[in-house]
Amino acid sequence: MTLADSKMQIYPRQELWSLFLMCSLPLHFWTLILAFRDLSWLIERSNLWDAIGVASYGMIFAFAESVLVFLVALVLGFLISKHWHQQRVALLSILVLITALWSMAGQLHALSGMSFPIWFLNFLVQQEHPVRVLYLLSLLLVSLTVLPPTYLILKSNKALRFVRELIDRLTLLAILYLLFDITGLVIVIIRNI
Repeated sequence: MTLADSKMQIYPRQELWSLFLMCSLPLHFWTLILAFRDLSWLIERSNLWDAIGVASYGMIFAFAESVLVFLVALVLGFLISKHWHQQRVALLSILVLITALWSMAGQLHALSGMSFPIWFLNFLVQQEHPVRVLYLLSLLLVSLTVLPPTYLILKSNKALRFVRELIDRLTLLAILYLLFDITGLVIVIIRNI
């Protein structure tokens, strides 16, 4: 491996920052939604200061999750061919966002108490291996949300430019969420002194 090849595999600082922000964005967004969802009953149970404390712990935990997701994405980025090093951060960012959306959908499904439609459950029961069928259907559905964006980012300059612009626009929101993390850390420190 030549020096030029090794430089191609190392992430530039700006790409690292962009990737971290895109890894942190959905986690912080979902944490804030869940915090606001629980805010009213927390205030009724105790008081506003306790509710703010719980939300602060949530933001700190979201930051820790963001670091973990970032590290996983960073390592997976080395599996992307050096032929696509220009598209690496855009591709990883979109895959992280899609994965986060699927995770949010799963949690929302569980939190709302919804169940699968009866016709779908009857279909599964009639299958010889219902769990395999469920996994295959899940794989098909997830593939339909992952493969087209991946292909477009790798093959279309227009799609790549769109994703990069999207990342640039979401960066400010992600930085705002990181400021919430700092505020949450200060609140947790004050509460524990």
